[in-house]
Amino acid sequence: MNRIDRFFGLRGEAKVKFLDGEFQVLSPGDFVRCAVTGEPIMLPDLRYWSVELQEAYSTPEASMQRFLQTRKTSPGDLS
Repeated sequence: MNRIDRFFGLRGEAKVKFLDGEFQVLSPGDFVRCAVTGEPIMLPDLRYWSVELQEAYSTPEASMQRFLQTRKTSPGDLS
């Protein structure tokens, strides 16, 4: 947060469409939330997301955690 943000505050959460290698801001804002941790990610700092799930991640570890959660198979799925 810089001096200006302290006086005027953040504009709020942005709505974003995640694409391959880039993202498109659909609704203006300063940040998105990490789908795993819930922490805000400032748009200039956004580096990790899932196009398939349309989710943002704060760190590579959070991205991997979500990937593993969504790829789990139950014992009956093994074939």
